[in-house]
Amino acid sequence: MVNNPVWLEVALNGGAGLAYQPNIPITPEAIIAEGVACARAGAAIIHLHVYDDHGKPFENADRYSQVIEGIRQQCDAIIYPTLGLNVALDERLEPIKVLAKRGLLEWGVVDPGSVNISHTSQVAANANGFLYANADSDIRALLELAVRDDWRPAYAIYEPGFARLGKAMANAVDGLKSPIYRVMFSDGLLFGMKPSAAAVRFYAQHLADLEADSAWMVSGLDADIEAIMPLAIELGAHVRVGLEDAPFGCQQSNVELVEQATETILKSARPLATADDIRKFS
Repeated sequence: MVNNPVWLEVALNGGAGLAYQPNIPITPEAIIAEGVACARAGAAIIHLHVYDDHGKPFENADRYSQVIEGIRQQCDAIIYPTLGLNVALDERLEPIKVLAKRGLLEWGVVDPGSVNISHTSQVAANANGFLYANADSDIRALLELAVRDDWRPAYAIYEPGFARLGKAMANAVDGLKSPIYRVMFSDGLLFGMKPSAAAVRFYAQHLADLEADSAWMVSGLDADIEAIMPLAIELGAHVRVGLEDAPFGCQQSNVELVEQATETILKSARPLATADDIRKFS
């Protein structure tokens, strides 16, 4: 693993909003500025959401184009958007189709499975969490679109079975670029596993059993993954940080989270990847 550069991704904002993460960038200008600063601090991959003029998340190809082009004009990074939730498939696909046509899509979100996302506080209050549903037909449509429009699927692995399903479905689509398996940990949300050494070792073996040369990444939602980063890097993983993933109410900025992760990577036996290093992955 020594010669395998570590990919560092930053997730700048997310759909939870300012109530959960008061430091996220919302306006196009703020998203562009933080994206550029994070890229200069070491992040070669940038994931982002966009918002309307009232600060509400929405899926709008023109707004995505504005921020992606704004970041690209100042630095080299792989930049990719989120995917719409709880809407018809055509509506989910339309923004990424437009971005691909404009030459602005290198990666895309494909989450191979469905999961209940409930916080410990919601369970304690007998309140409902969120059902994140992805039908097999929707996953298949996204993978076929990835082949057609030549972008790489970025899988979020909320539960171990997501990786199994994602691998099987990827194998059934000719010409697909190898997916990225991004393992999701959480401290406060009750899916998958908490970030721990045992969990990292489990996923390292689980993913190696599925595909020996798979690219996998540690990340999370309402999760502090700082303590597991050195082991994950040692075991061949890549890393995602940022305010979308950080513990709710995080007081650090995206740039500070990237700088911290960069320092951890540079202390390891593996170098920090550039965007071009990542593009060479087959």
